Amino acid sequence: MQNGFSFSIPTQDGVARTGTLSTPHGDVSTPAFMPVATFGAIRGVGAEDMEALGAQILLSNTYHLHERPGEAEVAALGGLHGFTTWRGPWLTDSGGFQVTSLSAHAKVSEEGVAFRSTLDGSARLLTPEKAISIQESLGSDIAMVLDECLPAVDAASDATRRTADETKMRMAMDRTLRWAERSQKARRKIDQAVFGIIQGGIDPALRATSARHTAALAFDGYAHGGLGLGESRELRSEMILRAHENLPTAAPRYLMGLGRPEDIVLAIECGVDLFDCVVPTRNGRHGVLFTDAGVLNVKNARFRTDARPPDENCDCPACTRYSRAYLRHLLQIGEMLGARLASLHNVRFYLRLMQRAREAIARGTFREFKQKVLDSSQIRL
Repeated sequence: MQNGFSFSIPTQDGVARTGTLSTPHGDVSTPAFMPVATFGAIRGVGAEDMEALGAQILLSNTYHLHERPGEAEVAALGGLHGFTTWRGPWLTDSGGFQVTSLSAHAKVSEEGVAFRSTLDGSARLLTPEKAISIQESLGSDIAMVLDECLPAVDAASDATRRTADETKMRMAMDRTLRWAERSQKARRKIDQAVFGIIQGGIDPALRATSARHTAALAFDGYAHGGLGLGESRELRSEMILRAHENLPTAAPRYLMGLGRPEDIVLAIECGVDLFDCVVPTRNGRHGVLFTDAGVLNVKNARFRTDARPPDENCDCPACTRYSRAYLRHLLQIGEMLGARLASLHNVRFYLRLMQRAREAIARGTFREFKQKVLDSSQIRL
């Protein structure tokens, strides 16, 4: 890894592993969950809250910060660390997925992604070099390369369409590899790690090829892109394992943008180290809470007079002080405190989930822990 970075793997249980990712702004114990602060903030939740909950590393988005307030403004205020006052490690996504998903007129070429700003309609071009340059200005500890992400090929579609889709998938994978090479050449900061991204849809041969050629570029870590787009969990695990067969064991591995609790433990079982997802905060704002006993929709009428805490095993502010009835009331009337408390709870649940996963791996009991998580995820309270 680059100066200031290292990754060690002290314990394993099968393929699942614990690790320590050292960065210039602190160590991260893995497996780890990165709360998503898209614009440099989690809705209604401050840096001091993340510190109190035990977050180790946050994720922000290059595209959105490039649009507002702009990387120059962030850099002038001390980068993400000074701008947001979160002093721990930051990972920034390259923004390619957001560009293509938010802009109806985005056009992908060998040069990069041409699109129009969702703010003022001005023409923009995001290239692999520009994505690295923006992230260097933002000052994140870990930057991601620009990749081309396509939906998984529908195996049930007719043969002609499937062949065309598979051709597009291969072309996108090859372009991602060429962009990855350009990203490596564009790097200027020695104190920022850069992760390559594996593509290839749900084709095991493409995943293996992508992983092998990306590994040859000697990135500091590797991410699985283009998963969580409708494929089965069994197929997703197969794609992850095929990629891992062709990646260096000593490098950190990151599953991008996917994260219900059951998805996370299944990926940990495959040897993934880092995760991010908007699921905990987005679900919290809608009154859906993750608990050790199952998934709690606290807005249901039956909780109107329920004096119990949302989760009796949780030490977050919502659970140590407030009742299900009060939290339901806040959410029902649209009081912002309700969304804040629910978000704090869900983030804390995810962080505790990762801590318990690390402890189970260290004890050699991860398989039993995984099954408990899978079983509780099926329960609706």
